[in-house]
Amino acid sequence: MSTLSVIVITLNEARHIEACLESVAWADEIIIVDAESTDETAAIARRFTDKVYIEKFRGYSGQKNFALAQAGSEWVLWLDADERVTPELAEEIRTTIAGTPAAAGYEMPRKAFFLGRWIRHCGWYPGHVLRLFRRDCGRFDDREVHETLILNGARGRLRRDLEHYTDESIEHYFWKFNRYTTLAAEELAGRGRRAGMASILFRPLHAFIKMYLLKRGFRDGLPGLILCLLSANYVAAKYAKLAERGAQNWKLS
Repeated sequence: MSTLSVIVITLNEARHIEACLESVAWADEIIIVDAESTDETAAIARRFTDKVYIEKFRGYSGQKNFALAQAGSEWVLWLDADERVTPELAEEIRTTIAGTPAAAGYEMPRKAFFLGRWIRHCGWYPGHVLRLFRRDCGRFDDREVHETLILNGARGRLRRDLEHYTDESIEHYFWKFNRYTTLAAEELAGRGRRAGMASILFRPLHAFIKMYLLKRGFRDGLPGLILCLLSANYVAAKYAKLAERGAQNWKLS
């Protein structure tokens, strides 16, 4: 019978980790890799598993690949600490891996809870994410931020939603904002990209138009408007930081 390991990397996620792990308590194995949290994250995680590893942060991909190396099951489900597997998705996962799966990995729709509302548009939903995979068929790439799973084999798609309890406040959004935009700029620089006035001006505008109008973010009410504006600001900050890295190139490009 197929078995399942769940892997989660954490850093100061005490407010989320209990609900996350409760949602996957049925799994055969849970592995936590904690980046030296200063809150109760590790202590809470140990209520669910004895496989809690305290590791100096080596990047998002590095942490996840370390977690993956500790997994002993045939199948792996990776989660962020602010995500939860619904009972319906849990049943679909169990049924899928218990049969004769045709794919090496499976995407699932992810539904985000942002500022007190489920976001149904803005290009965020269904936002299929690849999270379930055969352990010997996947590894994480080396991107600085928004790392992805490299799957060796066919991918399928599940129907039930993964719930993402993202930013509960604008303050929390900006708590992550500075670090993520810096990492994103570093990644672009590593790929030889540059930014000038055009990038900083037009890329954020394009992001807002795409999310709010083309992806119908206006249908998500005020939270949708705020999300689209903040996302455009994220793009502006990312390219501004990229431009700052090569300050001698402050020119229209």
